[in-house]
Amino acid sequence: MNTTTVEIINESEVAGINAWVKDRIVYIELSDFRIIGFPADRFKILKSASDEELNEVKLRLNGKALRWENLDEDITVKGILQGKFQLAI
Repeated sequence: MNTTTVEIINESEVAGINAWVKDRIVYIELSDFRIIGFPADRFKILKSASDEELNEVKLRLNGKALRWENLDEDITVKGILQGKFQLAI
């Protein structure tokens, strides 16, 4: 009999180590080696941002949040992992 061990990842401990935007998709490389992406259009401010403005994404709070200084927009990594978006697809 085979046994499978499932490790539950505590999302509150996961942090971003790199962030970038390509074709209006925001990507985050996580400390647990995953790379996730979401459409910028899922957030009100990002939806109306230019491509140049979107590309100015920075990681803040030790990788716990994404920040767009010129847009005055902050999005938590935890919220993204939990699927908490402002706008429907």
